[in-house]
Amino acid sequence: MTHIRKPLWLSLTALSLAVSAQCAHAEERESLEALRQTTIGLIDALVDKGVLTREAADAMLKQARARAELAQGASTATKPETTAAGKPVQRVPYVSEAMKAQIRNEVKEEVLTQARAERWGVPNAAPAWTDRIKIDGDIRYRYQSDRPSGSNTAASAYVASVGDLSQGLMRSPEFAVSDSNGNIRASTTDDRERQRLRLRLGLTAKVSDEVGVGVRLSTGNADDRVSTNQTLGNNFNKYQLFVDRAFVKVDPVEWLSVQAGRIPNPWFSTDMVWSENLNFEGAAVTARYAQPDESVEPFATVGAFPLRDQSAPTRNARWLYGAQVGSSWQLDSRTRIKGGLAYYSYQNLAGRMDTDFQGTDAATFVAGPSFGQYSYPQGTLGQKGNTLFETNPSFGALQSNRLPYYGLAYEFRPLVLTVSAEFSHFSPYSLLATFEYARNTAFSVASFHRRAGSDFAGVDPGGRADGYHLRLGFGFPEVREPGQWLATVTYKHVGSDAVVDAFTDSDLGLGGTNVQGYTLGFTYGLYRNTNMGVRFLSSKSIDSPINIYNATAKYGVNSLQVDFNVRF
Repeated sequence: MTHIRKPLWLSLTALSLAVSAQCAHAEERESLEALRQTTIGLIDALVDKGVLTREAADAMLKQARARAELAQGASTATKPETTAAGKPVQRVPYVSEAMKAQIRNEVKEEVLTQARAERWGVPNAAPAWTDRIKIDGDIRYRYQSDRPSGSNTAASAYVASVGDLSQGLMRSPEFAVSDSNGNIRASTTDDRERQRLRLRLGLTAKVSDEVGVGVRLSTGNADDRVSTNQTLGNNFNKYQLFVDRAFVKVDPVEWLSVQAGRIPNPWFSTDMVWSENLNFEGAAVTARYAQPDESVEPFATVGAFPLRDQSAPTRNARWLYGAQVGSSWQLDSRTRIKGGLAYYSYQNLAGRMDTDFQGTDAATFVAGPSFGQYSYPQGTLGQKGNTLFETNPSFGALQSNRLPYYGLAYEFRPLVLTVSAEFSHFSPYSLLATFEYARNTAFSVASFHRRAGSDFAGVDPGGRADGYHLRLGFGFPEVREPGQWLATVTYKHVGSDAVVDAFTDSDLGLGGTNVQGYTLGFTYGLYRNTNMGVRFLSSKSIDSPINIYNATAKYGVNSLQVDFNVRF
């Protein structure tokens, strides 16, 4: 049953009945009687609307009359006051027009407030709890054409490097694949055209003022964490949906936010370090301090994320830890700048020499229970670009037409500076600029030698520890309405071992590090929340994509992406 606040209604009714019973002057009596009838009529209207039951309304009126009679009885029980002539003095309570107007306004506001809250008269009104739930998502249809350079090093050169004890290094093992008959399975020069679809469907719910939850489903596959694309052409087979996000967010105070689960990217960054499609598993805490004038807002974020759990016999857990401090500055009404300095540390991710096996040839080889624990698996984790080494070259020589176990040659503790600026001096257009620089502070050849063992004594694996990213845009920061547009140009130079290639951009150079190149983009709004985008990406490798012993090897590719995006 729907209830209203009874004390107010009882007080109003008592007032109208009591006053009308005591009024002596005809004009005042008529006015108060009108107020009494209005109150009674309002209660009857609430009964007709189903807000009150007739029993509850009658009880309210009965109680009000009882209070009025009690008040009147108390008045008559007191010795009446008389004049000098002995006649009783009659005092008439006076209710001003202002008091009457105040009573009417209070009644009206009470009813309207409850009507809005409970949606009286709204057809098919949803329950109030639905206001705390938000559903959103997007669908993107993409045409993608990839044109590798005709001068790229052939895949056969990659295959020939596998198992060579004098080399044992690789930066693009995905090209070094052959079948049991020795046929090359990969290609570095063939063109490819694809139709691709991306669907993302998210739900967020506000459980209370402090607690919220979020869930998002998306297309993609279980082995590719940096892409949510589904390639068409599977004989009309159905698509899989994966849990892309599932997290709890707690805001215990206004300036502090805690997220745990599979959460959105908590860092201020570009896709040089973290792909825009990447979500994190673990927990992150962000603190913000807003100045009274809101011109400066410093922030700090810390996070811990497990990459691999610990299990027997000697499989070490892998973790990512990170911390970032920064601030945003509103220099004036048309200039806003944001900067952040982050430090990330990967634990137990770098490769080590693996000796847990027995045997001296392919016929007698037996892998131990912990064999492969130092590997950096290709296809299920790494993209390409990081410098890798065979964690057991002797075992690699025993293999027949399959890849050895590769481990990361370097440890990773990148220090990353990110700065962005928005200049809205060209209203309604804005000039957008972003710069990011990353350096792997753990880049050390000496560390590589300690972990790789005697097979690589005196070998310099090469590679580069720096990367930078520059992006300029002009137009609308977000293309949401018809006629809005945004033009962008991006240049990226990412050394092979500046960042972990598993989590970086998957588009330029078809993903990974050891890549330099530019991207030209243009997005135009067709309808509300509907736009068309075109991007041209041109890239080439920085260092040899094979290893230092194949210094002249190279890989380059141009890509065209045409997107039709709908957000809801």
